[in-house]
Amino acid sequence: MNMRPDDMVRITTPELAQKFIDEQVAEIRSQVGDKKVLLALSGGVDSSVVAALLIKAIGKQLVCVHVNHGLMRKGESEQVIEVFRDQLDANLIYIDATDRFLDLLKDVEEPETKRKIIGGEFIKVFDEEARKLEGISFLAQGTIYPDILESDGVKAHHNVGGLPEDMQFELVEPVRLLFKDEVRVVGNQLGLPANMVYRQPFPGPGLGVRCLGAITRDRLAALRESDAILREEFENAGLTSKIWQFFTIVPDFRSTGVRDGKRVFDWPVIIRAVNTVDAMTATVPEVEFALLRKIADRILAEVPGVCRVLYDLSPKGPATIEWE
Repeated sequence: MNMRPDDMVRITTPELAQKFIDEQVAEIRSQVGDKKVLLALSGGVDSSVVAALLIKAIGKQLVCVHVNHGLMRKGESEQVIEVFRDQLDANLIYIDATDRFLDLLKDVEEPETKRKIIGGEFIKVFDEEARKLEGISFLAQGTIYPDILESDGVKAHHNVGGLPEDMQFELVEPVRLLFKDEVRVVGNQLGLPANMVYRQPFPGPGLGVRCLGAITRDRLAALRESDAILREEFENAGLTSKIWQFFTIVPDFRSTGVRDGKRVFDWPVIIRAVNTVDAMTATVPEVEFALLRKIADRILAEVPGVCRVLYDLSPKGPATIEWE
């Protein structure tokens, strides 16, 4: 059943979340039996909650595959390994495909082409790993209810939608009738870290669409470090629960600057922060200038190759939330 019952109670409390967890554990065990389940574990909210649910239900029968395409935020792949392999004792396969992805993306400037390369190569890597495994009968996905509403019945989800047709798996989608806020309540009850449960929306191509134009490793490194500084300072200022999404962008042009009394030709870093209800429109929050100045000072001092920091004041529309 892919339609949410009219009388389904929204999951808003730990008690309701625990009831849902108990029901899903029983359903998963009934559906899967003694067979194995495969899951592409991105580290996002939906796939992480599904992974934790399945580990609780069937333990090592779940095989998680985490593909690091080199476009993750700082520390994200490490957190996936720490939480799922080290803490939850998951059967986790970690694939560092950084070089593979970045080599394919070399000199590619057009945003949609970058998206297609990243998405297509992810499927290839996941497919290769899946074919190495034996006895897999089920494919778990982090499909949530808005995915069903927006896809108009199409089951393919952003995790692995597009796997080759000869890979005939039965789907396991334990959170398919939940909204995002309900998934977070369930994640909290399962004991996942808060920064994973409340992880901000992150595009499928990751930092690939925030490193504007043709991706270079040095500019990607500057993007990752500046983004980490922004997230750390916003968290310290208590803004992570007050601002819907924030990140940095590094464009593919340079600007004149001065460092140690000498002329330099380095990149700008753009800070983007937005508030929204439905992501259809978005406003730009007012952030204290002292905080922005502190962030700028840190980025300029700690991130090589950067000589300017800017704050994007553009609402959606006419701008979009992401730059690419």
